[in-house]
This record gives sequence, C-alpha cells and structure tokens, in this order.
Amino acid sequence: MKFIKYFSLLLFLILMSCKNDSKLISELESIHASIKSEFAPDKRVELFDINFELADNQLILEGETTSKRAFLILLDSLNNRKLQFTNNVRVLPDAAVGNLQFAVAKNSVINIRSEPKHSAELGTQGLLGMSLKVFDQKGDFYKIQTPDMYISWVDRGGIQLLNKAEIDTWNQAKKVLFTKNFGYVFADKKDEATIISDVTLGGILEYISEDDTFYEVKYPDKRTGFIKKEEAVIYDSWLENVVSSKENIEAVAKNFGGFPYLWGGTSSKGMDCSGFTKMVYLLNGLVIPRDASQQINAGKTVDATLNFKDLEKGDLLFFGTKATSETKQRVVHVAIWLGNDKMEFIHSSGNVHLSSMDASQPNYDEFNKNRYLGSKRYLGVKDAMIIDLKEKMKL
Repeated sequence: MKFIKYFSLLLFLILMSCKNDSKLISELESIHASIKSEFAPDKRVELFDINFELADNQLILEGETTSKRAFLILLDSLNNRKLQFTNNVRVLPDAAVGNLQFAVAKNSVINIRSEPKHSAELGTQGLLGMSLKVFDQKGDFYKIQTPDMYISWVDRGGIQLLNKAEIDTWNQAKKVLFTKNFGYVFADKKDEATIISDVTLGGILEYISEDDTFYEVKYPDKRTGFIKKEEAVIYDSWLENVVSSKENIEAVAKNFGGFPYLWGGTSSKGMDCSGFTKMVYLLNGLVIPRDASQQINAGKTVDATLNFKDLEKGDLLFFGTKATSETKQRVVHVAIWLGNDKMEFIHSSGNVHLSSMDASQPNYDEFNKNRYLGSKRYLGVKDAMIIDLKEKMKL
C-alpha cells in the first residue's frame, strides 16, 4: 500500500512538472512570437528563429537571428523572470564569417538561392558590383543580404568577400555603370577577341581611367579590363541626372519588351514579375522591395475602388486571391500601369509584354483583370521601403 501511495505521488509530481514545463515553453514561445512580429515579421529580410527546450530541468535556447536588438529584448524578458538558461543562439554574422562580413558581386549576374545548394530554388539575383552583407557560411555557400534587404544564399564563386575597410573603399570608389542590355568587358581595348566576362544592364565596376573610346575598369577581385564608352556612363553622373519620372518608368519598362520570364530573375538575362518592376525602378534611381507580396506594402494606395480611374503611369498593379473570412489576401503577380487610352499595363509573364484591361483591345487580359487586387504609387512618395539612391548618395 505504501508503495502504491509513493508511486502515485511520484506520478503526480511528474505530471505536474510536465504541465509546468509545457506552460513555460508555451509562454516563452508567445513572447518570441510577439517580438518576432515587431522586429522580424518577414523572414525574407530579417531572421528571428529561436527554439526553447527543457533538458534535465535546464532551459536551452537554440536558433539564429540577424536582429541583435530583438534578441536582447528576449534575453531581458527571460532574465526578468529569473530563468536560468543555456544560450546557444547565433547572432549573425558571427565567427562563421569572421571579419569578412561584406561582399561584392563579381559576376555579371549572381544567382541567390533559398538554400545553400545549387539545386535550391532561385530566390533572386544580384548584379555585378552589388554590395552585400554576409551573415553565415555553409560549405561553399554564404548567407547574404542584398541592398533591398533580401536574405538568402549565394555560392562563393559569384562574390568577393571583403572586410569593413575593404567594402568602404569599394563603396566610395568612382564607378562605371553599364547601360546596355548585354555586352562584354575586354582584356585589351585593341583586341576585342579577348573577353574577361560578359556584363549586363545595371552592372557596376570601379573606374580606373578613360580615353576617347574606352573606360578602364576594375572588378572587386582586382581584375582589370575595358568597357566601350558608348555602352557605359560614370555612375555618379548617371545618378545625378536620372529623373524618376512617369515617362522614364515607361521607357525603361518597354526596353525590356520580349525579355524572357525567369522565376527569381532580376536581370536582363531573365526576370520574374517583381524582378521586372524592381529593375525598372532601379534604373530610375529607386531600390524597392524584392517580391510582389512585399512591394504591395510600400508606397501610397491608389485605385481603392478597383476601377482603374485613379491610376497614373508608373503605378504598380497587384494581382492574386482576395481575402476571405477564413484566408488572407495572397499577392502573386505585379505589373506597371502605362496610363494610356488603351488601359495598357506591362508585366513579365511568359515574357515582358503589354496587356490591357480594356475588353475591346486585342491584348485584353481577362485573367488578370479578374484577379486584380489594387495598386500602389511609388513616384513622389516618401517611404522607408523605397530607397532613393540620390538621397543615399548625399549621406
């Protein structure tokens, strides 16, 4: 009988302990979710993934984050509760990359993937000369962040790793911007048969010198070569003179006409719908969010009645599935409104082409009209998610 009472008491204590442990973990996960919703709601641009475990009555924290501020708030919350814990959380960047916490794209286009392997989905791309933050390393892949804050993985062959002093030197150096859709950097300006690499629209290289015909340029890995002056411009001169206007948005967009669709693409080698809008605005001096589901959160809402009457040339149109009582709105496509009497818009779907919201037009797009969600205006709008490169240059 005494044994049965003892066993029952022991079982009760174990069950109570498990219940308390479960309650503690649930409370900590709730705190984590609250902090994440404020500081890292979009894992594409900020990481805050912390797990809580109890082993031998010891609380263990595992995971990784790119937000030191968010993690310090979490630690304060744990300390205020007088909790003892083992901290195994990685605050990125850490020792995995050491002082090489920056990089510059050294190929004409770099493929940035969802996971650290070549078979992973293409998430986005970077252009030659693009400055990057480096957070982590796994094998031959590095977790990086692009200027539009997108976090994903790139193989080491596409980037030149740099420390803080080196990236500052690169960012402050005089640059040359490639302005044609496609071209080459030559090893010898007298012999165009020897090519160092290809280069695409928007690629940037360091300026060394010039003559009447060529710019001499330097790659981030110190290679040097020559670009035809008719195919490039001094970057600062371009930025000072570029006008983010409705007409220039249309002109750049139409320049991409016929370019192939590529999931994850953001270059003249291929672009998806949001990669297309991103490139159009970049070449108008504005860095905008990467994905359509991010782009809809920036700018000023226009055309709330969904009748296309309040739209202006350059506005972004969004498409997808409307919200219901049970599901959230889902944005899957984006286009640029051209504001003409044909109700045309331009977008990347299959390839970059014109479509119309007017049923009388031969390029009427009934499919997208039926899934139209609304529009946003970026031009002339101050928004933290829209980076004006001219303003950044003044800093």
